[in-house]
Amino acid sequence: MFKSKFLLALALVVQCSFGQKSHTISGTITDSSTNETLIGVNLYAPETKSGAATNEYGFYSITLPEGNYKLEISYVGYGTQVIDIQLTSDLRKNISLTPEGQELEEVVITEKPKAVIRRPEMSVNKLSIETIKKMPVVLGEVDVIKSILLLPGVTNAGEGASGFNVRGGGADQNLILLDEAVIFNSSHVFGFFSVFNPDAIKDLKLYKGGIPSRFGGRASSVLDIYQKDGNSKKFSMTGGIGLIASRLLAEGPFDKDKGSFLVAGRSSYAHLFLKLTDNRNSAYFYDLNTKISYKLNDNNSLYLSGYFGRDVFNLSGSFENIYGNATLNLRWNHIYNDKLFSNLSAIYSDYYYGLTLDFIGFKYDSGIKNYNLKYDFKHYLSDTWKLGYGVNGIYYDFNPGTIIPVGESSGINRRQLDKKYAFEPAAYLEAEHKASQKLSFYYGLRYSQFYRMGQSTVNLYADNNPVIFNQELQIYEKATPIGTRVYDSGEVIKTYDFLEPRFSVSYAFNGDTSVKASYNRMVQYLQLVTNTASPTPLDVWTPSDQYIRPQIADQTAVGYFKNFRNGDYSLEVESFYKTVQNRIDYIDGADLIANEALEQVILNGELRAYGLEILARKNSGKINGWVSYTLSKSEQRTPGRNATETGINNGQWYSSVFDKTHNLAVTGSYVPSKKWTYSANFILQTGQPATFPNGQYQYQGITVPSYGLRNGDRLPTFHHLDLAVTYTPKPDKKKGWQSEWVFSVYNVYNRMNAASISFSQNEFTGRNEAARFSIFGAVPAVSYNFKF
Repeated sequence: MFKSKFLLALALVVQCSFGQKSHTISGTITDSSTNETLIGVNLYAPETKSGAATNEYGFYSITLPEGNYKLEISYVGYGTQVIDIQLTSDLRKNISLTPEGQELEEVVITEKPKAVIRRPEMSVNKLSIETIKKMPVVLGEVDVIKSILLLPGVTNAGEGASGFNVRGGGADQNLILLDEAVIFNSSHVFGFFSVFNPDAIKDLKLYKGGIPSRFGGRASSVLDIYQKDGNSKKFSMTGGIGLIASRLLAEGPFDKDKGSFLVAGRSSYAHLFLKLTDNRNSAYFYDLNTKISYKLNDNNSLYLSGYFGRDVFNLSGSFENIYGNATLNLRWNHIYNDKLFSNLSAIYSDYYYGLTLDFIGFKYDSGIKNYNLKYDFKHYLSDTWKLGYGVNGIYYDFNPGTIIPVGESSGINRRQLDKKYAFEPAAYLEAEHKASQKLSFYYGLRYSQFYRMGQSTVNLYADNNPVIFNQELQIYEKATPIGTRVYDSGEVIKTYDFLEPRFSVSYAFNGDTSVKASYNRMVQYLQLVTNTASPTPLDVWTPSDQYIRPQIADQTAVGYFKNFRNGDYSLEVESFYKTVQNRIDYIDGADLIANEALEQVILNGELRAYGLEILARKNSGKINGWVSYTLSKSEQRTPGRNATETGINNGQWYSSVFDKTHNLAVTGSYVPSKKWTYSANFILQTGQPATFPNGQYQYQGITVPSYGLRNGDRLPTFHHLDLAVTYTPKPDKKKGWQSEWVFSVYNVYNRMNAASISFSQNEFTGRNEAARFSIFGAVPAVSYNFKF
């Protein structure tokens, strides 16, 4: 055996050295039972130690010298298959993989989620939906956003907080994509649940650094999520019934093996129980995922996908709050030849926020819309060079607020706050270069522009300064406009353009150990106007203009990656340093709601974050899981603009609201049999920075608290333990009705973590008191999942 392999390898080397022809194998890889395309499938030719992976649409291309090969195809949850290839000319070969648990003659080993060694890819985490579904979560609702909080470098502002923070950045600095469409608010019920229905999700990948140049527009991270395409072989349904919400997904073919549809709905129903008690209050959410996929021929496929979600809050009919996202994406995949793949997308994204106050007599609507046209290419030049390039243009429509009178006697006039418009075109080029068996590079360059456009009325200020410093009181104040300028529709108010370089390198000592380094620059032209620790539905997005400058983030990272015992265990260690220019900060007493002159309360500061991340995983066996730990620091500074100004916080660095010095997460599962799965999560984090009063004074008989420097205090340490048990009555049943029960307890030992601490004076004793506000204690839950 060894002799034959040696002779084959020698023959290949000799043939190559004398101009041996090379040929390309290309095609798509799908799930054999559904025809669902698979993302990130690994292909490997051991004879030449060459490899490739499928792209976001399941396409692969690998170029090899003429000859015979045993091509290994591996994917987590599908095992590894080996197929014989006789390569005498270019070959189109579509491959179907069968999930583990079904009979498979070609399966030789089980693929494990090992650390990526040779590719120049770092600061990237991928979680399978099956892994996410096994994690215990609050109220039994599977949550994509909560699952990534178990990864190193990822935190949030605590229980019930929306969004997530990556490597000390703000939640607004994360680009969240669902089938390439931007999701502006990723939470239901003010942060208790995410908007992503796990039944409809196919793939999830979080980029914390080393971000490819095809992504832009945010300063911190990219969460790239793809929906399932739908089953083009047979009709099936999947669903679940929980204490708070239920969900149902239907998928099937409308043209077998060519066309498929997917419809998934989810809704909460706690408000229905309130109606039974004659309670007029209600609070619920719902969302809808849809997708149509059609394969025109081997070279062309069309996809139409959409998402629509809403949260509704109503208090006795006098207060109503409705908000949510809507997206639509039409995509065309085209294979020009065995080395060139393209994707053309037309995307619409809308975030809406509505508030009705009947007792006052007005309705308030706001939101942001964008229209995105993008064309991406993937060019597989050779086994050592892969190119990606493309262009895109995004048009933004911002509505800061529309005030509408409700009722004849409201006494309020209709008013439209000045709408804002912007256009953001970009082009990029990226290359993955395999210089040798040990050394690989990634080079990327993105060129982006931003046009702040009319129709709009812009305030003018003395010395072009909307914020002034009161020397006598030593505080910042709003400047009074000295005039206005009206810009017509389409007229450019302000223009920006930036080059955004990206670079990564990987050096593999062998097949199990490597070191990597990366650098990326990201520019963010949109700003989220909020003075809370986590985004709220009321927060308003605004474009960069002549007063609010774009955020510019530079991040460098280095890492060590190691697989042990053939991938049974893996270790990833990374350190990073990130700076952000023009991070907006707010003057004391800033009023942000329905403010038509936001520039009067905003100063441009800077942010820096640095830290060490460790991820240790056990990837196989009855017990598996991971431990992640992050030691980091996130600080913000807004110095005075000249020598006479104090700046914010006396111009000193202070902990940002995203700063968590220690962040430990442990997650694991134990599978003693096919029927039972036990899982657990434990999270321990340093308390969130806060500003507490350090004294008080009397003013006209009123006790007024005084405060020290910003974020000089912290909430108590945050931690909780969660447990879950999954029971599958008939695990070997592959057809007909299949079901499972999930029993879980969130926060087993009833830790009352502080969401906030408020200070007040006891009216009876006159003493000052601190009151801790907590959201959750121990929360048991049960859910029933099924498919057929």
